[in-house]
Amino acid sequence: MASPDIQTKTRFVVEFPINASPKILFPYLATASGLTQWFCDDVRYVEGQRLNFIWDQENHYAEISGQRLNRAVRFVFLDEHRHAVPDANFLEFSLDSSQVTDEVYLRVIDYSASHDASEQQEMWEGLVSKLREQVGG
Repeated sequence: MASPDIQTKTRFVVEFPINASPKILFPYLATASGLTQWFCDDVRYVEGQRLNFIWDQENHYAEISGQRLNRAVRFVFLDEHRHAVPDANFLEFSLDSSQVTDEVYLRVIDYSASHDASEQQEMWEGLVSKLREQVGG
């Protein structure tokens, strides 16, 4: 029997077309001020490459583990003491442009404790809808 501390994690991947250039979109995905406008209640820089994502007055610390300007950013979540943990939850945003159609796609990879896939889809659709309102796309 599995220990109650161990949660099953899933890698949830979803893509959304967004009518905005990667240059306009990227700051909304990779900066504290941009993320605050659509993703969570507040985001604050803590130190260096670390941020504090705040939802419902709860702190969730993460480290930017990889970033390619106007292309992708990955946030790896830390424990409550701001330390790295094995098999950590992470969130990755990447932007792909179609050379043919000129469309821009936002790919979200959400690796975290298992959720109902349809609930997760609905949650991300709502968040991306808020993002589209911000960027006019």
